[in-house]
Amino acid sequence: MTAPAPVTRYQQRIDRVQKIVQVHTKLDDTKARALATDMVHVLDTTPETVR
Repeated sequence: MTAPAPVTRYQQRIDRVQKIVQVHTKLDDTKARALATDMVHVLDTTPETVR
């Protein structure tokens, strides 16, 4: 029996944002996931002084 793959904090953040996007839009899973990934990437790469 193999152990389940660990879920990274990055994946948890993507999942959280995807759920929020899907609550507020009519996007399907694939499009909501893509948008969530883009949003998390922007937040991660935006300098602290701009945030």
